[in-house]
Amino acid sequence: MTTINIMAGGPHDDLPTDWQELPGVWIGVDRGILHLVEAGIQPDLAVGDFDSLTLSELRAVREHVKKIRQVPSEKDDTDTELAVKAALQCFSTGNVIILGATGGRLDHFLSNLFLPLQSRFLPAIERIHLLDVQNRVDYYAPGVHEIQPLPDYRYVAVVNLTPITDLTITGAKYPLKAWDNASPFSWASNEFVGTKPFTVSWTKGVVAIVYSRDRRGQKVDN
Repeated sequence: MTTINIMAGGPHDDLPTDWQELPGVWIGVDRGILHLVEAGIQPDLAVGDFDSLTLSELRAVREHVKKIRQVPSEKDDTDTELAVKAALQCFSTGNVIILGATGGRLDHFLSNLFLPLQSRFLPAIERIHLLDVQNRVDYYAPGVHEIQPLPDYRYVAVVNLTPITDLTITGAKYPLKAWDNASPFSWASNEFVGTKPFTVSWTKGVVAIVYSRDRRGQKVDN
């Protein structure tokens, strides 16, 4: 399965330090395409209105990218939504990793965080992930899910993005018995017990699993 990496236009400092080494194909979104060109990465596609690029930057993009979909600034979809739509249309399997989607403007971040909940993306929600220098966000539909620990991520949050029914956490440092809530809520700063996975289950709603680490890190455990 091919991994599709989407580089949005968020702050460069919030990208993972090793982002250039991610396997798979690349789609550049608006100013995110410039990050790819400057890093020497050949994207399969550039999408956006490119209103965050200067004329000279846009010329440089056109010199290096063969396939560009330029759209009007005034439109119903965000540039990132157009990129995700293109990724799912072109690839029926494989993870869609969105980078450059956090940091910077809060309205952009919230739009990207809730993007997989749209009805057109919901069938593929478990394929979509957000990634930055401190966090990874995975999305899950109702069911029973075994959450695996990832190297270098100390914390994990269970976040219901919609009303939730029977949310249960077992095997984590802080378990939770069947819990219902009518609004989004973050059970933050949970932790794995050693290297063992834990289980999250619920019967209705959408949940994000957010892996996190401190930027500088604590030297000594509390």
